[in-house]
Amino acid sequence: MQTIMRLYVVALQFLTIIPLPFSVRCEERDLGRALTFFPLAGLTLGALLVGADYLLAMVLPRGVEDLLLVSILAVLTGVLHLDGLADVCDGLAARGGREKFLAVMKDSRTGAAGAVGLILALLLKYQALLHIAPDMKRQALFCFPMLGRFALVQMTTGSRRARNDGLATAFLGGAGWVQMLAATATTLFFTLLFLGVAGLWLFIASYLLTWALKAWFHRKVGGVTGDIIGFAGELNEILCLLMILAVSGKRFFNL
Repeated sequence: MQTIMRLYVVALQFLTIIPLPFSVRCEERDLGRALTFFPLAGLTLGALLVGADYLLAMVLPRGVEDLLLVSILAVLTGVLHLDGLADVCDGLAARGGREKFLAVMKDSRTGAAGAVGLILALLLKYQALLHIAPDMKRQALFCFPMLGRFALVQMTTGSRRARNDGLATAFLGGAGWVQMLAATATTLFFTLLFLGVAGLWLFIASYLLTWALKAWFHRKVGGVTGDIIGFAGELNEILCLLMILAVSGKRFFNL
């Protein structure tokens, strides 16, 4: 039990900047093992958003409140994966081979494509959240950070390193199918709990999107990097919100 809690805290410390009143030791192999708890860390972020939604809804109009919720998530995560999204957009815009793509992503400066990708991603999250029906909003707040973190696990497990440095290297070395299966079970359970049958469709769509991204980047650059993994997480958050919006509007997936 102590090991489980320690690995959960490791996942939370890596994925967020939430200040904790204590710290835990983290060995190199713990990073890969902590992947099991990435969906739970995402669920923790969702719970914080639900709490913020409850408080903000009492004093602010929904448009302002939802913009604050998107901002709170970005702050709590230290914009880690948003930075990855911007870097990948810059790399894609460079229109070069593998080495050019990796070199552009490693550049600390954000180019025009990265800025546009970042703005569009935040706007899509905001607009999707704003238009989700009120009776499904808090289910969405729980689910979309969780699905985004599950995508990180899926992108990492079984992947090759596109380069031998960066944050992804430590996780790729310790990531195994045991972690993947545990994260899958956790994510599927809570998605079904919050969304019912619609949650199954959402999980399948998220899994297929991540699988397609993983396959494409393996062909393009020979593997994944931390930026690519973060990029996949951000796309899955957007997909989750858009699908819940579709469900809340038409109930198609409940048929």
